[in-house]
Amino acid sequence: MTADTTAFLDDLMARMTLDEKLGQLNLVTGNIPLPDDRAADIRAGRIGGMLGGLVDCTFGVHGPAALRAVQEIAVNESRLGIPLLFAYDVIHGHHTVLPIPLALSCTWNPDLIEAAARVAAREATACGLNWVFSPMLDIARDPRWGRIAEGSGEDPYLGARIAEAMVRGLQGDDLADPESVMACIKHFIAYGAAEGGRDYNNADVSLARLMEVYLPPFLAALNAGAGSAMLSFAAVNRIPSHADADLLRLLDGVLKVSDFNAIPEMIAHGLGDERGGIDADDPLQTLSERALRAGVQMDMMGHGYASRLAAGVAAGRVSAAEVDAACRAVLEAKVKLGLFADPFARFDEARAARNLRAPAYRTLARQLAADSCVLLKNAGDLLPLAPEGLKLAVVGPLADDAWNLLGPWSFQGDREGAVSVLDGIRAVPGVTVRHARGADIVDDARMIELLNFAGPKVGRDPRPAAEMIAEAVAAARAADVVVAVLGEAAEMSGEAASRMDIGLPACQRALLEALHATGKPVVLVLANGRPLTLPWEAEHVPAILVSWFGGCEAGPAVADLLFGRRAPSGRLTTTWPRHVGQVPLAYDRATTGRPGSRDADPGKYTTRCYLDGSSEPLFPFGFGLGFTTFAYAPPVADATDLAGDDAVLTVSVAVTNTGGRAGEETVQMYLTDPVASVVRPGKQLKGFAKLALAPGETGTVAFRLTTADLAFPDASLRRVWEPGRFIVGIGPHADALQTVEVTWRAGA
Repeated sequence: MTADTTAFLDDLMARMTLDEKLGQLNLVTGNIPLPDDRAADIRAGRIGGMLGGLVDCTFGVHGPAALRAVQEIAVNESRLGIPLLFAYDVIHGHHTVLPIPLALSCTWNPDLIEAAARVAAREATACGLNWVFSPMLDIARDPRWGRIAEGSGEDPYLGARIAEAMVRGLQGDDLADPESVMACIKHFIAYGAAEGGRDYNNADVSLARLMEVYLPPFLAALNAGAGSAMLSFAAVNRIPSHADADLLRLLDGVLKVSDFNAIPEMIAHGLGDERGGIDADDPLQTLSERALRAGVQMDMMGHGYASRLAAGVAAGRVSAAEVDAACRAVLEAKVKLGLFADPFARFDEARAARNLRAPAYRTLARQLAADSCVLLKNAGDLLPLAPEGLKLAVVGPLADDAWNLLGPWSFQGDREGAVSVLDGIRAVPGVTVRHARGADIVDDARMIELLNFAGPKVGRDPRPAAEMIAEAVAAARAADVVVAVLGEAAEMSGEAASRMDIGLPACQRALLEALHATGKPVVLVLANGRPLTLPWEAEHVPAILVSWFGGCEAGPAVADLLFGRRAPSGRLTTTWPRHVGQVPLAYDRATTGRPGSRDADPGKYTTRCYLDGSSEPLFPFGFGLGFTTFAYAPPVADATDLAGDDAVLTVSVAVTNTGGRAGEETVQMYLTDPVASVVRPGKQLKGFAKLALAPGETGTVAFRLTTADLAFPDASLRRVWEPGRFIVGIGPHADALQTVEVTWRAGA
């Protein structure tokens, strides 16, 4: 902050009453037209920001004029004229819906992800928003947890690189730029470690694991300049994040906001004072005070700060200085966003007309959707398909469904402009297409009701299941190839969407088995928001393409890949289990004294982890196929004996495209510390690079390692590196590495 800004804030706060200061800490929902009580609260200075319904959730476009009218109340009709924050959950695009974040992470391309975030920022600000609750940085290693769809997978290193890209894309070079929004990193912290994969559940993780696995993406985002952070619903190690003062000190310097109604929900955690204390009749009093003292600066829809903290100040349980610090954090964010300089800069109707659903954004959406797809299997080079004269059966409940392909958190999405896989294929010249639904997404009435909470996305065909399957089988028998588009409905992933069974729903599996029985080659296209358990599918279906929830251009992007107009280049950022009983299953798991290693027979183990199946994943972290092949030369280290903190190791590898098509390879570098003072992960990702190679072309990638890459929390939680032997592995995924060993000694 400049001296002038400091003086401005000092003067403003000196003129504010306690109620006006508490009003700045109050974040509430609102709708347009604005209710009279909300307008009155804005005039009285009792609201600092608004979220949610101010941006039309019925898929229409309010345009910035509607939000401008609300801002004018704050600026022109309140005593001090303090502008409002306008917030929304912009998770993967806004009106132009992009692939879900888990899909975007599979591009392994931070530059492309930054471009995606920039599009989201431009569309959000074109609607008048200045604050977005994104990116979601929770490391997730349990695919039962529905919110795995919103993050970047299981790896802290990759998650950190994506976090930096997202913050840069959302915030731009200057938060005051009318096309920039303030990012809100969430959910702090270890929300993805929820026990049993049950959303909102608590977690019990060691401090070392917090430091090494869950914290790095947040620290990277903070270093990239993230302006705010949202806390987690969960209690981690027995303390809800909204009451954990020690943990929240890691977020010093950014605006800290509660999750929706999360401060009152600490009552259900069992916090409070039932020993005759101040909250015997009103636990929200104690919890609001505790949250403020812990460092939570804005209360989202908890209503406790606005209604309880004045009494806390009067009683001396909350200090005026604590209220002032929280209020100042909110005001500083508004200064950085340029709201005091020009509170109406983001309300530009002409820019809204240019930016919302711009053709260039659709073009990027199509590229992102294609680059996010992961080809898991392609037996006999079934893909790509030759379109000329091809008779294709396109079947499945998600084939002619564009709305569900938008995925969760797409409330503002342009549903009418979304393109299904069926329509994407029909646009390919030379292909004769026959379509059949074949099955419902799910056939359970209660599940359908739950999945339609945000709109009627999931229906039930009135025909018997056998009749639908028979129609699909007839289409398959008349075709050369079958494309089966199966998977999840949009709301089967996301918030409050945990699943015990993460395989295909039974009605879809029955359809796929019937299609397989025809003997026709089947391409399985998956629309999904999480890793799925697919052991039968992996054994019997010749080609499997994971398209995730690919957004508004998912259909054309899938068609581009099926017919070879683009080559698949996505790589998994999560380990895919064979069975839900293996969960959690991450690539960096440490070996044990009896690890279940394979003997000479790949189907047997010297020591079994499970009596009833393999302990190996179905598809490993980093895995993905293309339409060509790549050969890796052995990695070469520029030194094998290094010494001291300042030494730098460079490891290079040459990669050759040995196939007949151009392709893009994601070269991955992992580090193993085989002997240490504490048990270490079996391997850790420490670098990656994308190589685009023509047939026969060779490219070289060089990775740089320093002692910072060797460091870890020791038994006392000090971050140290220990001299010794290290193994650097390079390859196409975590389970296919060539290695080189180096010795790194302490300095003289």
